[in-house]
Amino acid sequence: MVDNLAGGRLAEMGLLKAEALDRAQEVLAEIEAKDVETLRVLFADQHGLLRGKTLTAEASASLFKSGLNVPSTLLLKDTSHRTAFPVWEAQEASVDGFEPMTGAGDVLLVPRPESFRILPWSPHSAWILCDAAYADGRPIAFSSTEVLRRAEERLALRGQQAIFGLEVEFQIFERLDGARGHAQSAMPGAPVETRNLSQGYQYLTETRYAECEEILDRLRRNAQGLGLQVRSVEIEMGPSQVEFTFAPLPAMQQADAMVMFRTMVKEVCAREGFHASFMAKPRLENAMANGWHLHQSLVDMSSGRNLFEPLPDGTLSPEASGWIAGLLHHAAASSLMIAPTVNSYKRYLPFQLAPNRIQWGRDNRGAMLRALIKSGDPASRIENRAPDSSANPYFALAAQIFAGVAGMEAELQAPEPTVSPYQDNAARLPRSLGQALAAFDASDLYRDSLGEHFVTYLSTLKRFEWERYLDTVSEWEQAEYFNLF
Repeated sequence: MVDNLAGGRLAEMGLLKAEALDRAQEVLAEIEAKDVETLRVLFADQHGLLRGKTLTAEASASLFKSGLNVPSTLLLKDTSHRTAFPVWEAQEASVDGFEPMTGAGDVLLVPRPESFRILPWSPHSAWILCDAAYADGRPIAFSSTEVLRRAEERLALRGQQAIFGLEVEFQIFERLDGARGHAQSAMPGAPVETRNLSQGYQYLTETRYAECEEILDRLRRNAQGLGLQVRSVEIEMGPSQVEFTFAPLPAMQQADAMVMFRTMVKEVCAREGFHASFMAKPRLENAMANGWHLHQSLVDMSSGRNLFEPLPDGTLSPEASGWIAGLLHHAAASSLMIAPTVNSYKRYLPFQLAPNRIQWGRDNRGAMLRALIKSGDPASRIENRAPDSSANPYFALAAQIFAGVAGMEAELQAPEPTVSPYQDNAARLPRSLGQALAAFDASDLYRDSLGEHFVTYLSTLKRFEWERYLDTVSEWEQAEYFNLF
């Protein structure tokens, strides 16, 4: 079988190396031995959503030989699933500067054999994650995995590796109405009708955990069945709000874990008659906002030493100081990659355990960056509390790396930490997706790191979403003006 795969198109193009071919053989053997019937061939799109096609077990070998074609417009869609680029116009609709995507032609999915997972909640089926490439095998510069891979390579050149731990907040509701009427099947579809899984505010209360234990156990067991390193399962602040935390891992492994977890949660909850939402700030009475806190540290690859561990007197190491300063300096420009939706910016309110200003503090949950750094503590790390759970994990982790490295390379130093994060005169985080777009466009960080065409691509995509929002008459406007004028 290895010889057969080695003669395939992907191997000949250099897209599957010897180690990947060996693992592919193991995957095919596992599919046969465990009676897997279908293989869901997926890639993380620009929103961190998994898209793809499903192959029968009999067709699985062809994936490792030739890859799988999917329409290029999957990379060009906004959050309503509308195509945001003019692919039907006569002129070249180039979104990366060298490759036209006119006519909705194909791109190639290249399997990543190490990502293969049999689904615990659907054991006749399995997932495999892929890289998206052009038909001739060239990487797509703005694809999710390619963006994060470039960030990891930037650090590797310095002999360093970023390690991330995750706190993921989301809500689980009972689903009352699935909004399946014909008139509700628009772009986007009408929101489903829900009610709370448990009553009232509930932060870390044991009785609320007991009420929710059955579905939380299902989610935990399925996450662990996927090989995800769950650390804790917690009842969060708001009604029906919960949090899962995950052990620290390198960036690509953690981004894969996040997209698998988020997708698993939605699929398992839907099977059980629930609706899970990772929306930053649901428009539901008394609902709390959902953060996605990124714990991060920097490791010297030769020694394994945590470079964020402070000096003996407790002062920041040069690496930690530069990393913090870089995250702060580029916070506004990075917002588009960590808080990517119109709704994301409704979360940045004072006294809500979410940041609204660009600053850092020592173990301060109101600050954008919470430094958990102690002398002699090898787990010393920095927690960024600005991202939310709707972010594309690959883009969000790449943003941390590029901003942190920029701070170190410029030898920036962290300012004094805040003790009053909602009262200081520090600069505000963007108040809207429009402000985040302006900051992203005005910054050279991502032009220098990922190229002009990545900036053009992401700006075009998110501006399409922002302008649709601006064109919509809101309930606030109707209430404010309809009777008055």
